[in-house]
Amino acid sequence: MKQKIMLLLLAGWLAATLAVWGQAASPAPKAAAPADTSAAATAGPDSLPLADEADTDLLAGLEDEEPAGSFHQVLKEKFIEGNAGFMSLVAMALIVGLGFCIERIVYLSLSEINAKKLLGEVDARLAADDVEGAKALCRDTRGPVASICYQGLLRIHERLDSIERSIASYGSVQAANLNRGCSWITLCITIAPSLGFLGTVIGMVMAFDDIRMAGDINASIVAAGMKVALITTIFGIIVALILQLFYNFILSKIDHLTSQMEESAITLLDSLTNYKERHNG
Repeated sequence: MKQKIMLLLLAGWLAATLAVWGQAASPAPKAAAPADTSAAATAGPDSLPLADEADTDLLAGLEDEEPAGSFHQVLKEKFIEGNAGFMSLVAMALIVGLGFCIERIVYLSLSEINAKKLLGEVDARLAADDVEGAKALCRDTRGPVASICYQGLLRIHERLDSIERSIASYGSVQAANLNRGCSWITLCITIAPSLGFLGTVIGMVMAFDDIRMAGDINASIVAAGMKVALITTIFGIIVALILQLFYNFILSKIDHLTSQMEESAITLLDSLTNYKERHNG
């Protein structure tokens, strides 16, 4: 499932990149041919306002299609100005990082259950000597808490210290599953600003190359390379901030589930102790 999600995200990134490059490489629209002045001269004065009104309506229609100051238009222009090659790498880090973030958020959200309710039902079934019913309840419930309880119930006839070791070992496995994929998110968080800084260095090199070729220091020459450098850095930092917010949210959910697992393990051991005392006493 994760591989399918990543392939879809990469396909979307490639399509967006090709679209941006196509727009960047498309030739500028040709200038309109000059109007026939002789026709304008022979036309009556009443026809001139009609032509002006038609031009005004055409310009208004073009402005309505995509305003020059729209967010999408500005973002597209900055993406192209910041060197599409490096900006595509930064965008790829964002897409891949968001893919892992969404996968972790969905997984962790599905892993959350009402642990107190589950442990209460398990304790009630153990009090009624319905061990198989308690096992079935934990087996049919999703999440790491139910899995830990099921592992403890499988060894209900063993010693308590053996059950505790088994629960602790299986809890470590479940904790590792909760953190799976987080290393890729941290990698994307680190790569995004690094790519931005790399674009900064390359933009400075481009500025010095332009100065060398021109043989003179000109503000317009230096500004072109500096603009590329600053835009790539800004986008890299923005991507890192977005992924960091998602990553901190994921860590908070992992901490909540980990503490829930520990509390549930203690409650389960208490229930098993009471069960053994009733049958051994």
